[in-house]
Amino acid sequence: MSLRQMEYFLTVVEEASFTRAAESLHVTQSALSHQIKALERTVGGDLLERLPRGVRLTPMGRAFRPHAELAVRSAAQAHRAARAAAGAEGGELHVAAVHAVAVGILPDVFARWHAAHPGVVLHLHEYATTEELEERVERGTADLAIGPAPRDWPGTVVPLGDEEMVLVVPFDDRFAGRTTVTLRELADRPWVRCAMEPVVGGERFLDRACGRAGFRPRTAAFTGHTSTAVRMAAAGVGVCTAPSYLVRGAVGEDCVVLAPDPPWRRPLAAFSRLAPTGAAEVFTRLLRTAWPPAAAPASPGTRVLGQPGPPARPLRCPT
Repeated sequence: MSLRQMEYFLTVVEEASFTRAAESLHVTQSALSHQIKALERTVGGDLLERLPRGVRLTPMGRAFRPHAELAVRSAAQAHRAARAAAGAEGGELHVAAVHAVAVGILPDVFARWHAAHPGVVLHLHEYATTEELEERVERGTADLAIGPAPRDWPGTVVPLGDEEMVLVVPFDDRFAGRTTVTLRELADRPWVRCAMEPVVGGERFLDRACGRAGFRPRTAAFTGHTSTAVRMAAAGVGVCTAPSYLVRGAVGEDCVVLAPDPPWRRPLAAFSRLAPTGAAEVFTRLLRTAWPPAAAPASPGTRVLGQPGPPARPLRCPT
């Protein structure tokens, strides 16, 4: 069994066709079929069911596929790591991040990286949760992940600092002249929720936090991304919560930012399976120098308020 055979197998699965897979791999269809049959002889059974139009996985193929994906990705990651450790000027670095970090922090970091290391191509993979980041790093899709600090991570974790969560309301909101607000004061307000909201003990964080304040939040809308939730809140759909750097540095226009009382914070980290070396190590150092991100200047007509100082009683948000 070879990596090439596994790559061929995965391409056939992805294309659902020997013909299209052969074209994608730039090999003849007979050579591709020969390699797949050789792989099936090695594992002791059919991995693919040949159909009149296309192919599909057999039960054995479904069991084999995730392991083949891991092997191929790990080989690619090993190649990248070796080139980086050897000081190669070219190559690439695969970075996974939660959406808010990708939008609010990484554009400036990527720009600084490209200016200093133009020969190394960065690939950004965006995900919704820390659990997805962990899975992608474990599977070898990414060399490095950036997001809420993981719990019980067996690899390397580099703390970056605390992420401040804020509340976003419209420009003409009755709290527009305030810098802080308690949750209880928002008991009668609708909320814009996000699919990326953390879940604690089977309960969404906002439900948990509002429950402790004596009410259950009334949801006006659900969005797929935090940046969309901020836009919705700025338009007056409802209150939303988001990382401060995302609102102030990326998508905050015609909105008011309020600090919850008590403050909400959670730790961010960069983490990987092994200690970062080469390009990954340099990128991690760049991240640490870029944190915390500087607040972007407000554009004309923008009211971004509520720049609180260090919290006296921070509420640690779940990871």
